[in-house]
Amino acid sequence: MKKYLLVVILFFLLIYLVMPVLNYGFYSVSIIVLVLLFFLFLFSLGITTDKAGKKFIVNHKPKKWILLAMAVVLGYITVLPLITSATFLYTSKYQKMIGEVKRGNEISKHIAPISMDKIRVVDQELAYLLGEKIIGSQPALGSQIQLGRFSIQKVKNELFWVAPLLHSGFFKWFNNQEGTPGYVMVSATNERDVRLVEAIDNKPLKIKYQPGAYFQSDIHRHVYFNGYASIGLEDFVFEIDENGKPYWVISTYQKKIGFSGKDATGVLVVDAQTGAIQQHAIADTPAWVDRIQPAVIIEEQLNDWGELINGYWNFSNRDKLQITEGLTLVYGKNDRSYWYTGLTSVGSDESAVGFVLVDTRTKETTFYKQSGATEYAAQQSAEGKVQEKGYRASLPIPYNINNIPTYVMTLKDDGGLVKMYAMVAINDYTIVGVGNSMRETLTAFKSAYNSSGNKINPSTTEAKKSIKSVITRIQNDVKNGNSFYYFTIKDYPRIFVGSTQVSGELPITVVGDSVEISFDIDEEKIIDVTRFDNKAYQ
Repeated sequence: MKKYLLVVILFFLLIYLVMPVLNYGFYSVSIIVLVLLFFLFLFSLGITTDKAGKKFIVNHKPKKWILLAMAVVLGYITVLPLITSATFLYTSKYQKMIGEVKRGNEISKHIAPISMDKIRVVDQELAYLLGEKIIGSQPALGSQIQLGRFSIQKVKNELFWVAPLLHSGFFKWFNNQEGTPGYVMVSATNERDVRLVEAIDNKPLKIKYQPGAYFQSDIHRHVYFNGYASIGLEDFVFEIDENGKPYWVISTYQKKIGFSGKDATGVLVVDAQTGAIQQHAIADTPAWVDRIQPAVIIEEQLNDWGELINGYWNFSNRDKLQITEGLTLVYGKNDRSYWYTGLTSVGSDESAVGFVLVDTRTKETTFYKQSGATEYAAQQSAEGKVQEKGYRASLPIPYNINNIPTYVMTLKDDGGLVKMYAMVAINDYTIVGVGNSMRETLTAFKSAYNSSGNKINPSTTEAKKSIKSVITRIQNDVKNGNSFYYFTIKDYPRIFVGSTQVSGELPITVVGDSVEISFDIDEEKIIDVTRFDNKAYQ
């Protein structure tokens, strides 16, 4: 009897530790039951040893109900998934899991134009280095905590990397069970903007519920034993609302095809301090939550959509597509966030046949069928421009630069510090601009683009403007050894900038000279000229 009691105790202990989903279509609890049934099977045999202790003796026949139960559970985790979930049986369902895939004309129409000061120059790796630096400046704090995983989000229309402070071990948790003292915010557009947030409205923060904590302070265990043991949970993301209050946003999902076919159904929003849980369907999720659709689920659904486009038995790989470098979170028009990825033909490495944007909340998917560079090819192209320096490129982020779909990335040294910037045209990765500042990079990129004869996007001529006017002010500025000439003209209240790469006449231009300039109409406060002609030197 004691043996059976031990099995029951072990069952509940495993439930507490493993936290399996208690629902049809999930394996974990069945595997636990199978293991325990195996122990019961061994106990039922009444195995002993002989007097010499060298041989095992079976004293009883195995109980049939145990063998039957083991066979049923084994069938549940082997035969049933094959019958209900096999890809070759349900090919159409897998291929359609992503939903309707709309066709877009130009990806630049989906991604809003952006000014230079809004471009992401801090990636997750650099955010972590900057976060560790600010924590290291406070030795008393650094010895107690460690940085959690950074996630990117918009807060009051500004882009930040945000990470919680986590306990650095069991004893640190045991001595500080009320929670860690806040989180770190790193601006994604300004590496000098790093904040350690330890209070909101003069009230100290205490992040009590977190991954890696112990017992009921563990965020997953807290949610599991408060009514959510029977639903799938994915992607525990630390986010803050518009007032800076910290939460854990956890995507919920169900399985649509037997034991497979994960599909997001909504989110749990958990107060990181009090543990209060709110469940939301996709339609009523708070606006400050940036993502509902987990990247791992969208990635799987996109690959199924591309690979099964002509059925399961397509051994010739005809028309098969696959995603390129994983998913990148980008922001489009109306401040909506999207998962972005390129698509290549199966077997292709550098050339993308199109690009996909998936709304991170609604899963609305748009496919842009246009050739271009994969993220990896763009990185190689940027690194090739400065190969003598040995810099490595960060993961490219797609932007709309003057209606040109453009990858923007940083070039970093071996220590992970940003040394230069790069822009690569998505449609033609041979068009590259690099520089020591973002403005210098933009100038170099526009110069390379204009030298290409506008061959990759003729429609961008609609966004250009030419003006004949008179110089009212002009001043040069030297940055990183390069001279830039800032000037204003009569009857057009904007500041323009150009370099000798644009025109050799800029250094000898003075106030009062008549000029003709061309420039791209964009969101910049300071406009780069693409052509400069001083009429005094005809």
